[in-house]
Amino acid sequence: MTHDTAIGSEPVIARPSVGTRAWVALGALWFIYVLNFLDRQLLSILAKPIQDTLQISDGQLGLLGGLYFAFFYCFIAIPVGWLADKTNRVAVLAIACGIWSAATIACGLSRNFGQLAVSRMTVGFGEAGGVPPSYAIITDYFPPGRRGMALGLYNLGPPIGAAIGIAFGASVAAAFSWRAAFVVIGVVGLVAAAALMLIVKEPKRGGLDPALAPEAPKASFWGTFRMFFSRPTLVLASLGSGITQIITYGLGNFATLFLMREKGMTLADVALWYAIVVGVGMSAGIFASGWLIDRFTRRSKQAYAFLPAISLTLAIPFYLAFLWAPSWPLALAFLSFPTFLNYFYLSSSVAFVQSEVRPDQRVMSGALLLLIMNFIGMGVGPTFVGFASDYFSTAHPTNSLQLALYALTPVYLVAIGLFLGLARLLRRDISRVGGVQ
Repeated sequence: MTHDTAIGSEPVIARPSVGTRAWVALGALWFIYVLNFLDRQLLSILAKPIQDTLQISDGQLGLLGGLYFAFFYCFIAIPVGWLADKTNRVAVLAIACGIWSAATIACGLSRNFGQLAVSRMTVGFGEAGGVPPSYAIITDYFPPGRRGMALGLYNLGPPIGAAIGIAFGASVAAAFSWRAAFVVIGVVGLVAAAALMLIVKEPKRGGLDPALAPEAPKASFWGTFRMFFSRPTLVLASLGSGITQIITYGLGNFATLFLMREKGMTLADVALWYAIVVGVGMSAGIFASGWLIDRFTRRSKQAYAFLPAISLTLAIPFYLAFLWAPSWPLALAFLSFPTFLNYFYLSSSVAFVQSEVRPDQRVMSGALLLLIMNFIGMGVGPTFVGFASDYFSTAHPTNSLQLALYALTPVYLVAIGLFLGLARLLRRDISRVGGVQ
């Protein structure tokens, strides 16, 4: 096995205990992730008042939350991941948080579509340095066998951030203006960036992993890049996650606008009921997936692929029922099920990639995972839904978003097929080494 080949499955070793410092670090990183996702979601949460003020179309809204944001968020993550693998990962994360928080304030001060677009792209630039360093820091604070749960808890950041964003953003917009929500959240992020350096210490790289061969060199940028894309299992996990995110980002960026414009919800309704559905549903799904990953991957690595495939299959009928429902209370009741089931892929893919590469390749590998899945999902999902809605609006002005979201349904089948393909590859790898993994 070459030095750039992944570690493979982790051997059975004595599990070190998880100390207080690890949990404090996880809590701090989780709070930064909450802010990361909250800042990202404010645009979709406040889409209706932003559209009313700046006179932008669904297609333009899709570009702001999709392709424009994704281009900077995804591609900047690669050099940031490489830099973090070579330097202090906590410092990189703190600087990134400061950048995206300042850009969030600029979003609230924007006076036209052009200014808002530049501000959103800068938010994407800053947020590119948020998640990959955090994945690696958590992996070096928690031992093998505990990482699925730790990463699952960390990945509660998006649902909590989305729920807080919905409740806070909609309430502030209703009471004051959508601009005030961006400014307040941006200021909180600047304070959090400064506090992070005092709370979290840089952990030793690979300190909780089985020892590598002493002659193993430090991973190079291109060495890690070649390793990642030479591994079909890593690429397929990334593609399956990316296709899934076409659904999650396409729906997430337009759900509030859909519920208000076509189902009759008000900002006050959104601040309470939609926030509860998103917060509880996503949190439960991500937490449950982390627990199930730790439980079932002890028996077989195929669980990394089967869990998301099963959850997405179960989500389809509820997603269709959500779009069909004639009233917003019934729509929210149906939406709670795909909100729970759509996110099993996240903890599964993150834990799989982090366990399959060397400790000195984890930030870069996490960045590559995010590049693939976010550029596909974030870049395509909102952009597709926005322009599809504009297309359908000519003949169907009262339900153009409903038709655009219906058009996402076949994407579920593609994602399920990719995860089943990953399961087959993992089974082949298990058979090749002649053991159960």
